[in-house]
Amino acid sequence: MTVLLDREAPRTLHALLRDLSDGHQGAAVEAWLFEDEATRRDAETALATAGVSARLRSAYKPLLHAFLEEIETEGLAAATIRYPVHPAAAPDRFLLEAYPLAALLDGVDLRFEPGDETLRYRVALTWRDGRTATTEVFAPNHLGLDHLSAACLSPTGWRRVTGRPDDQPDLDERLETEVEGLFRAVVETVQAHPWGSDEPYFERLSIAVEAPAIERVLPFHEEVVSLHEALHEDLYFTLLELFQRHSGRPLGDRRLQPGQIVPEIRSPSGAPRVRVETGPFDPSDEAGDWPEQVLDTAEAPLSIAQLHRELAVLGGQPILARSRQGRAVPGLIRPGSRPAVVVTGGQHANETTGPVGALRAAQQLLLDPETHLALIPLENPDGYALHQRLCRDNPRHMHHAARYTALGDDLEYRTGDGLYERAARSEAIARTGAQLHVNLHGYPAHEWTRPFTGYLPRGFEMWTIPKGFFLILRHHPDWAEPGMALIEAITRRLGRIEPLLELNRMQLAAYGAHAGAGPFTVVNGIPCLIGPDERHVPPLTLVTEFPDETIYGDRFALGHQVQMETVLAAVEHHAGVVA
Repeated sequence: MTVLLDREAPRTLHALLRDLSDGHQGAAVEAWLFEDEATRRDAETALATAGVSARLRSAYKPLLHAFLEEIETEGLAAATIRYPVHPAAAPDRFLLEAYPLAALLDGVDLRFEPGDETLRYRVALTWRDGRTATTEVFAPNHLGLDHLSAACLSPTGWRRVTGRPDDQPDLDERLETEVEGLFRAVVETVQAHPWGSDEPYFERLSIAVEAPAIERVLPFHEEVVSLHEALHEDLYFTLLELFQRHSGRPLGDRRLQPGQIVPEIRSPSGAPRVRVETGPFDPSDEAGDWPEQVLDTAEAPLSIAQLHRELAVLGGQPILARSRQGRAVPGLIRPGSRPAVVVTGGQHANETTGPVGALRAAQQLLLDPETHLALIPLENPDGYALHQRLCRDNPRHMHHAARYTALGDDLEYRTGDGLYERAARSEAIARTGAQLHVNLHGYPAHEWTRPFTGYLPRGFEMWTIPKGFFLILRHHPDWAEPGMALIEAITRRLGRIEPLLELNRMQLAAYGAHAGAGPFTVVNGIPCLIGPDERHVPPLTLVTEFPDETIYGDRFALGHQVQMETVLAAVEHHAGVVA
């Protein structure tokens, strides 16, 4: 191991209590912090004992927390909210930041209107008993330059203090919290390190952060306010962007192979701290208590060992490929007389319903000896092993550090020598000559943010809030008509799954309230993105997107049912259309 950074940081809340508890009797303070509500309320009580009137609010998603903690919602009939529109942020940034308020205020006549660049939400309220009120909700943000030297408006701590002793002037200023400071320390450390020019730059870059944070489950689907999760996401993608720039690649280039970046975020056992180090892979990633599940009723991701066992039962000709870390990529080809289809899952290993749905579909399809199928239920076993490790601490986080391979790239974009995992897909397509590839994916089941680099996930803004299950069809230019027929057949079958349609109705409504009309067409209740794309060898590539990152139980079971039904419908339609 090579340690690049090992540092403690004073906890901002403790410093605030220390500074105000002595000699500030009669003072009043407002502060915005990245702390949970219970901790903030305890601190208010401690300050009140010292004679200080205090109101401590959340610096993260302040409008949402105002409705959760301060604004009376019982009997609320209507609310009109004018949200900030700042020139250094996307026009809908603060509307998206209010998510999922529209879903939580179901039955309230809720209207959002764009306002000015002042960092305040202006709220007009009407209750059913005729009362009305207006209020403002401050949204503390810091405007600066980010790690790419771009203007960046990001949530920050803040404090306002009046009635200070000895006629000291009032305070109304930014308060950089320990969470912001730890994030900045990691970024500056990685920026300053001499990484050299050869990819990968390391086998594993580990970032261990212990910091206080908000962890609050919301009463709408899988929604949760989790600053620990948001810090993981922001660190991971910020460091990817740093290495993209270091390599000379364009921003967002998925061919980058820096190595495996692993942020692990926990609550502090003492002072907040951060440790950054490089070292070897950890072969124990997938170790843990992963019970055997019945495939059809699985309520959680399967272990890697069970995935291999389920595949072995199916028979067929093996596909032989190994990952960067040496794990076998499970795959098979079963020749038949019908048109071939390649089915893959787990390209992004934190998207976990696809592998189960692929195996369930194959169990049915291979009962017919004429089926010609190539199946790779888990393309990225290294990422999947990391995901299982990360879920031991935080099972309901989306864990995008497990999205890509151990090389740090997206295997779909890998070419040339050293294909590793990518060799399995290439072999499946080459050996079958398939004209249809069904690629099973997922995406976050709750809001995805990057709070310290502008809030919205850069390059993935469309994915910041869920919008139900949807399909992406990529087709060669002269395959548009068969592609549309495929979409029609699949969505018609999926439209018979009532729990799926209900999920889509609810999530699309919440998405529409905060993001407007999406860039997709709704076909039989299923949003679809359809367009030409010649990057792929098969002329038709169907990508599924179930909101499955972080789900368990009945929702997970619904997810792999929908993935299975999509594969079955696609294969059956393809067999009937392509001679």
